Amino acid sequence: MNTIELKNNFHHLIDSIDNEQMLANFYHIIKAKTNAKTGHLWASLNPDQKEALLKAFTESDNPENLLGYDAMKEKHKKWL
Repeated sequence: MNTIELKNNFHHLIDSIDNEQMLANFYHIIKAKTNAKTGHLWASLNPDQKEALLKAFTESDNPENLLGYDAMKEKHKKWL
């Protein structure tokens, strides 16, 4: 899909939604993405947070460190 087709499809999608809350959610998501600056989130982290994130990323390469969907669901069921 080219840019024009994407924009047209997006407009049609928006026009088909009657749920005001859903439209507001989409609006805020798109607005946040268009206002976001590359690297802003990373720059907002302190050195310890950056180190923890990089460590977690590296550890995620090892399948033994990963939890399946059911295990995660059980672990966090109090928030679901």
